[in-house]
Amino acid sequence: ILGLLITNGWIRVLSRSIGRWQVVTQRKSTVAGKKRREILPKALRKRQLIQATMECIAGVGLSQVTLAAVTRKAALSQGIANLHFDSKENLLMETLRFVTDEYNSGLQRIFAANGGESAEMQLRGLVEFQFSPSVTEVTKMAVWFAFYGEAKSRPTYQSICADMDRKSAQGMKKLITRVALAYGQEVDAALIADGYIALIDGLWLNLLLSPRKLNRVRAKRVALCYLSGFFPSLVEGSN
Repeated sequence: ILGLLITNGWIRVLSRSIGRWQVVTQRKSTVAGKKRREILPKALRKRQLIQATMECIAGVGLSQVTLAAVTRKAALSQGIANLHFDSKENLLMETLRFVTDEYNSGLQRIFAANGGESAEMQLRGLVEFQFSPSVTEVTKMAVWFAFYGEAKSRPTYQSICADMDRKSAQGMKKLITRVALAYGQEVDAALIADGYIALIDGLWLNLLLSPRKLNRVRAKRVALCYLSGFFPSLVEGSN
């Protein structure tokens, strides 16, 4: 090598080979061994930041989450976070919307099922879903309860949480009504639905706080036991 010439970010290496001058051109960043950050679609970047926010909330609590901690967890700059969410508060709201939308989508798939399933099978499927690994994952449950704890003093959080609760209660009431009709029973569907939802919230909280005392399988059995008080055959064949 006889010399280097750096122009516009390129390194030109002047060398002599077999009696001829050759110019070998190479990117400066490559020579320096610097890695360029992979360019990802906007949706993936946002999902990356939301996941990091969830992990931070689960680790230190909602009130202690900072934008710096989130971006450090996501291995991104604060500039990227501001580009996609403008502020920490917007990031937190989008995180809450993400977990509620994900849960609501699962509920609606069950409530709107039209594949020939009986109402009783749908009700059993609802219990399976609510105690599935994806719903009872520790980080998600920690996020749920963190936001619910702040909802009373934060109107935006309260609005999002209340909307999810309303959709859940409406869907549950309709499903209970259908099951009762299949059994030829007259029941207070709203009362049963309210009791079931309160029970589910309590079981989730116990799964989060006392995982050694209560696991998903036992929690599911408790839920089915409650429902079997109104519809006995639900317990038959359950795990």
